[in-house]
Amino acid sequence: MQSLTVPSPGFGLGLRPPHYAALLEAPQCIDWLEAISENYLVPGGKPLVMLEAMRERYPIVLHGVSMSIGAARGLDTRYLRALARLAAQVQPLWISDHLCWSGVHGRQLHDLLPLPYSEEALRVVVRNLGQAQDALGRRLVLENVSSYAEYHASTMSEWEFLAAVAEEADCLLLLDVNNVYVSSFNHGYDAARFIDAIPCARVQQIHLAGHTHHATHIVDTHDQPIADPVWALYRRACLRFGAVATLIERDDRIPPLETLVEELDCARAVAAGATQRRAA
Repeated sequence: MQSLTVPSPGFGLGLRPPHYAALLEAPQCIDWLEAISENYLVPGGKPLVMLEAMRERYPIVLHGVSMSIGAARGLDTRYLRALARLAAQVQPLWISDHLCWSGVHGRQLHDLLPLPYSEEALRVVVRNLGQAQDALGRRLVLENVSSYAEYHASTMSEWEFLAAVAEEADCLLLLDVNNVYVSSFNHGYDAARFIDAIPCARVQQIHLAGHTHHATHIVDTHDQPIADPVWALYRRACLRFGAVATLIERDDRIPPLETLVEELDCARAVAAGATQRRAA
C-alpha cells in the first residue's frame, strides 16, 4: 500500500517553556517541534507570540490532549473551531491527538483514559474522527495511549482496534513506542506483536519518552530518560516502518536542552542503523 503520510521532517522535541530561550538564542540540532495545542488556544498574548517565533525557526506540529475522540456524545464543536483557527495561523505539518476519552458531562478530567476495544467503541471513534477531520480539513494523526486497566467489554486487542480505526476513518497514526512498552508490561502482552500489527502506510510519527517502573507496574511519567527496552522496541519499529518522524517527549524533571538533544542523537543513531539493515 502506498504511504499516506507527510514526508518525515526528521527528529524533533516537544516544545516546553524551559527551553524557549535556548531555542531562540541559537540554531539547535533539532529538525522540528511539537506544540501542545491547548497551550495556544488563546486569542493572543505571549503564548502565541512565542509559538510564532518558534515557527519562524522550526517546522511545527500540533499535538492535542483534550479532543476526547472516544466521547460517546461526540466532539466539542467549539474546541474544533478553535483548533482549526490555530491551525490556520500556525500551518502545522500535521495535527495529532489521542485514542482515548478525556471528559464526561462536559468536564475535562485531564487524563487520557483508554477505551474498550469493541465494535461499539469503534463506531463511536470512526464517527468522531469523521467530524474532526471534516472540521480541520485534513487527516488527524491518532496516538495510542498508555493504560493501567482493561475492559471486560473488549472484543479485540488494542492493536487490532487501532488498525481498524485507521482504516475505517482514513486517519494516520502516531505510534508511541513508550506507551506500547508500558501497556504491554502492565497487561502482559508481547510489545513486538503490537508493533508488527500496525499498518506501515498509516504511521506518520513516533513518540519516545521515559517512564517510572514500580516493579509490579509501569507509569508513563515522561520524567526519565528513555529506557533500554523502549530503545529496543524503537529499533524494531524503525526496521518495520522505515524513516518515520520521531519525537522525544519530556514533561517533568526537564533537563537542559542539550541533554535532550543528546538523547535525540541516540534516536538518530538507532534509526540510521535500522536503515542500513533495511538496505542490506
